[in-house]
Amino acid sequence: MDLQKTIDFLRGEIGRLERVVASLEELRDGAQGSPLQKKRGGRKFMPDEERQKASERMKKYWAGRRV
Repeated sequence: MDLQKTIDFLRGEIGRLERVVASLEELRDGAQGSPLQKKRGGRKFMPDEERQKASERMKKYWAGRRV
């Protein structure tokens, strides 16, 4: 068993692990304002007046499509 090869291998693994941990910490620390964070979905609130205007607009649109 070559002890020096084992030591060199383990030092290389330590270096790789330190880089992985550093990247994970960057992801964790940047997650608060990150574009990777998903937005919450759901319906948007529409006031009654705006909903009525949209309804009239769509009625006119579909009436024009039927002709």
